[in-house]
Amino acid sequence: MKYFIHLAYNGSNYSGWQRQKNVITIQETLEDTLEKMLGYQVICTGCGRTDKGVHASQYICHIFIKEALSYDPVFRLNKMLPKDITIYELIPVADRAQAQYDVLDRTYTYHIRGQESPFFHQLSTLHDLDQLEIERMEIAAAMLVGKQDFKSFCKQPDVYKHTFCEIQAATLTQRGEQHLEFSITANRFIRGMVRLLVGNLLAVGTEALSLEVFEQALKTQTTLPYFRMAYPQGLYLTKVRYAYLELPNKTFSDFP
Repeated sequence: MKYFIHLAYNGSNYSGWQRQKNVITIQETLEDTLEKMLGYQVICTGCGRTDKGVHASQYICHIFIKEALSYDPVFRLNKMLPKDITIYELIPVADRAQAQYDVLDRTYTYHIRGQESPFFHQLSTLHDLDQLEIERMEIAAAMLVGKQDFKSFCKQPDVYKHTFCEIQAATLTQRGEQHLEFSITANRFIRGMVRLLVGNLLAVGTEALSLEVFEQALKTQTTLPYFRMAYPQGLYLTKVRYAYLELPNKTFSDFP
């Protein structure tokens, strides 16, 4: 039997989603917990990677289970898992359903706070919002929409066959005097792309980077003058969409 697992996690204590040697990851933690619960090894195939320290308020992976369960697996998993990982539901799907390759689009959201907070230092990035020209950043964000080559905004472009992505939406929203939110939806994301985009949008906002240079990098894939990668703790995977399944984001957050 094949299932999609709908989950969320605070990535602060993990080296990203994907299992790696000598570090703790979300995939390893979930697979080890499933093995304890089921009594046999299970592989979790995720909808994509997230970097060290990056969060997901909605994440999907798929697993195979040998037989129907006589207990509530969601309740049991949440009792067994660390409290920074939450399982929302296990959804029966067809054998051909695939958590990674069936994704229509994903949405990432980046949270920037304008003042110190003892509660959100691992959940958002601190930046003086008074120093930002938001209108310039909005102009730059609008340039991202459409199908373009994002080679200039990729950490390792040479590992991909191509670096084209189709951006459906890219918006900046002022959620209050001390909270700025950047949201981007695309059919695919390449490594480091969102953090590089945010880092350079902030550079545009402080006028350290001109709109002309930002646009030129998009159009001609030229190397940006600064490798401005935003900190990971402000970044969240917030939406994963399939043609046959669209799930609401169930994560309660102080971020609207």
